[in-house]
Amino acid sequence: MISHKKFVFNPFQENTSVLWNQMGDCIILDPGCSSKAEENQLLDFIRNQHLRPVGIWLTHCHIDHVLGLDFCLKLWKIPYYLHPYEAQQLKAVEAYAPAYGFHDFKLPENDGIAIESEIIDLGIEQFRILFVPGHSPGHLAFYHSESAQIWAGDVLFQNSVGRTDLPGGDFSRLEDSIRTVLYALPDETTVHPGHGPATSIGHEKKFNAFIPEKKRNPSF
Repeated sequence: MISHKKFVFNPFQENTSVLWNQMGDCIILDPGCSSKAEENQLLDFIRNQHLRPVGIWLTHCHIDHVLGLDFCLKLWKIPYYLHPYEAQQLKAVEAYAPAYGFHDFKLPENDGIAIESEIIDLGIEQFRILFVPGHSPGHLAFYHSESAQIWAGDVLFQNSVGRTDLPGGDFSRLEDSIRTVLYALPDETTVHPGHGPATSIGHEKKFNAFIPEKKRNPSF
């Protein structure tokens, strides 16, 4: 069984998630905490729930999703995981962070662990790793089929999709990721996006104005 808690952090209103199993092992997904108050909010929750952080999973490495990365790594001494294509995206944050007012941003002292498999484990719980580029070159989503939930980062939002005007963005790739990967999941799948409220695959296939489900031509 997987439990999760969402936090809304930083001026970009980014969704950071803590996922944990029945044993209390947890991962932090896209740590975006950018102030002492937000860091304490995350820390207090993990301590009060008696959770044991075992890793950090990154859907992608835009600034709003990694502002708390160095804090988490130094506090818990845990590894972080990312797609190989996102390594350069992460390194670039240090250069442009001051333009957004984050003058104290620090890159991790160690390289992350490149995700190159199709499965990642949280104890006995398994997540399928889905490669869904378009918003970012190495964007990943983490799908837990047993509970019909996916943590999809900035690919698919409630009634919207991720922007593609940032470096490495590509709308045609984003559209393909949504149509061929995300829309292939069961309609009842809950989507936890990187910003805003949760939605479902079925809802987005019907109501997403940016990338609606393609209708099949009737056969005669």
